Amino acid sequence: MGRWCYRVCVGAVALAAAAGVVAAPGPGGRVCAAALGLTLFLAHYLVTAARRPTLYYRPSSLNERVLAVCPALRRRYWPTIWAFNRHLQIAVLVRKSALEPTAVYDEVNIMELDDGGTVSLAWIGMSSPSTRPTLVVLPTICGDAQTVRGFVRRMRARLGWRVVVCNRRGHGDLPLTAPRINTMGSTDDLRVQIRRIAERVPASPLYGVGLSAGSGLLVRYLGEERAATPLVAGVAYCPGYDISRAFHRLHPAYDRHLRRQLKAYFLERHRNVLEQSPKFHEMLNAGSVGEFHDRSWGVAGFTSTAEYYAHSNPMVVAHEIRVPILIVNAADDPVCVGENVREHCHLMEELPAGILAVTDRGSHCAFFEGARLPTPWSDRVIAEYVRAIASVSEGGALHGDATDA
Repeated sequence: MGRWCYRVCVGAVALAAAAGVVAAPGPGGRVCAAALGLTLFLAHYLVTAARRPTLYYRPSSLNERVLAVCPALRRRYWPTIWAFNRHLQIAVLVRKSALEPTAVYDEVNIMELDDGGTVSLAWIGMSSPSTRPTLVVLPTICGDAQTVRGFVRRMRARLGWRVVVCNRRGHGDLPLTAPRINTMGSTDDLRVQIRRIAERVPASPLYGVGLSAGSGLLVRYLGEERAATPLVAGVAYCPGYDISRAFHRLHPAYDRHLRRQLKAYFLERHRNVLEQSPKFHEMLNAGSVGEFHDRSWGVAGFTSTAEYYAHSNPMVVAHEIRVPILIVNAADDPVCVGENVREHCHLMEELPAGILAVTDRGSHCAFFEGARLPTPWSDRVIAEYVRAIASVSEGGALHGDATDA
């Protein structure tokens, strides 16, 4: 009711301002009407956009200490004033991503898996001291080390840590060398990658960040591993939560775009390897992203839709996570929609060291702030959080605090 009343009032004042611009006698009247319109715009920005994140977490000494040194989570997020609409935020993201120079990684390790599949690790910052932390990045649904290059550069600049990107099978320039691929990734594959990372930098603490669909893979992995994971902490950036529902809830325009992208990226590129898989042609004819995933069990190596979701849905095991984790969502996200978040806020009461931060604006993996040269607010949040966990971890009290009631 409050939001409805606000919208009615804003609409009435906007109409009055527009009428004033048209009917006001002389330039002075038009200036006053224009000033009223500007005032209305700024008021709308302050009331609906420039707000503090809503935080959900289980009270514990660890969470309180982390939040005490994460000012971005406790202050207003000021989205870019000329692009705080969710579609404009994504437009800025697409534009800035297109202008990002190609990344040159220090080394890329190609890894053959037991079933003949191929994954890789792309490293940057390998000259860092051996004990400096390593940020493990899990890319988006069609992402790889090049598509996340902007994020990698910004994290390197903010943290000074080495970064390694886990490229999934069939992604980027990796050939699909076994007839199995999952848009959400495979925790079996990820275990092999993380084990190799830990062997490569044995003295380095590891921190995981999952971007969009990569966050689902991270959450699934952490839930399966519980306290056995070598990752000190994780960040789930714009997760979709229950993928059996989330993929059916996309904004129609984004559903159409992502559906075309998924078919081209996973099916057309790898047709020669996957065409004999069950439901391959039904996936090509899917009318929505939700249908695409409901039918993807065959190419992912499962025997039914139920089995696919049982082994791929992060929410099946999310309550088992035992390491600190930060989850970041925007309520206006047109891809991982706010309804997904609201259904799972209670999860924060179950996790011993979880924090969920929900902003009113930010869209999907955008969160731009600043007027002249917009940069992602979420970068500050992620950097502050992993630094805070690193500081607490170095103090030797991380494990005990994580289980505080």
